[in-house]
Amino acid sequence: MLDLKFIRENVEMVKEAISIKNVHLNLDELLQVDRELQASKQKMQDLQTERNANAKKIPSAKPEDRPELISRGKEIATEIEKLKPQQTKLEEELQKLMWMVPNIPSEKAPRGRDESDNVEVKRSGTIPSFDFTPKNHIQILTDNNWAEFERIAEVSGSRSYALKNEMVLLELAIHRLALEILLAKNFSLLTVPSLVRQEALYGTGHFPTGKDQVYYLQEDDLYLSGTAEVQLNSLHRGEILEESKLPMRYAGYSPCFRREAGSYGKDVKGLIRVHQFMKVEQYVITKNDPEESDRIHQELLATAEEVMRSLELPYRVVECCTGDMGAGKVRMFDIEGWVPSEGKYRETHSCSNLQDWQARRSDLRYRSSTGKVLYCHTLNNTAIATPRILVPLLEVHQQKDGRIYVPKALRAFLGGREFLGVAGGAV
Repeated sequence: MLDLKFIRENVEMVKEAISIKNVHLNLDELLQVDRELQASKQKMQDLQTERNANAKKIPSAKPEDRPELISRGKEIATEIEKLKPQQTKLEEELQKLMWMVPNIPSEKAPRGRDESDNVEVKRSGTIPSFDFTPKNHIQILTDNNWAEFERIAEVSGSRSYALKNEMVLLELAIHRLALEILLAKNFSLLTVPSLVRQEALYGTGHFPTGKDQVYYLQEDDLYLSGTAEVQLNSLHRGEILEESKLPMRYAGYSPCFRREAGSYGKDVKGLIRVHQFMKVEQYVITKNDPEESDRIHQELLATAEEVMRSLELPYRVVECCTGDMGAGKVRMFDIEGWVPSEGKYRETHSCSNLQDWQARRSDLRYRSSTGKVLYCHTLNNTAIATPRILVPLLEVHQQKDGRIYVPKALRAFLGGREFLGVAGGAV
């Protein structure tokens, strides 16, 4: 969320952000509610001032004047009580609108309406060429008895999957690799619960607009989180951190859940778009310094690229345009891994700098070296998410004899295996 004073003083800038980020918000409505609330507060203050002045007159007033003063005091009290519900309603309306105000994108962020306007920044690795007919990841998994789709769908519904045998070990190895990389970079590793309260989702900006993507447990009034960013962003809610402790780097490992609402008919088979997945999330809290948070943004991106290179996967980096970056982002980069069966890159990582937008929503502050209390800057990036990363990994590393090549960085977590599967494919 933006500071209300900033909004009042930069109306056209905020309106532009609303437009180029495709946010459904009427800023004039917000400003009108703000004016009405300020007028209501002023009226309340005037009445309280009058009530206090009136009360001071009563003890020294002449006996014949006291009844009128007492009567006026009661009238003022009645007016104040009538004003309170109106003021509360205006405060609620303003808060509801404030939740929708987007962050101001960086001048460096490309302008555009949707993902088609994203800008490619770099490519890394060599796209494989095969001297045989390559299989897609579903065929590879099926031929090697590495996944269950149809039976588990009968149990758990569509977009469900169950990894089997060596794929279970491979999934664990991938996460272990990512966690080892982050640990070496002084990240604090956390396993976090998937259950979160509503305020945590408002804090990250996933609510109110993303409610249709989140599973809700009504009896417990809890939600299933789609990323450890939600939990980590609220970990220090309401605290005042010391600048000397910043930046704070967290790596959150957790099961994640998304309803995939609105994706009917898209990627319904395989591992691309599923309801439940595992993810290691990079999350950083740092001081209120755009240059510092921009530097850390590049660090997070570089770490995700290191993971991709460790998996020996060709990938590209794209900078997301304003219409594709989400309401809270200042700048955002995606990493996309090459998927041979589709002949294109598919998103595997999303790296975002939100500056103080989330911190204001989550009351995440620190005391600077000068003693001033400021809102922090927050950043996040995927370290790795499964099963999606298995799609490029299996397809890129498939061999003519049906086996799957194991990248060198993973072998220590797979008992030294250089290949998975059996020559010929069937198990």
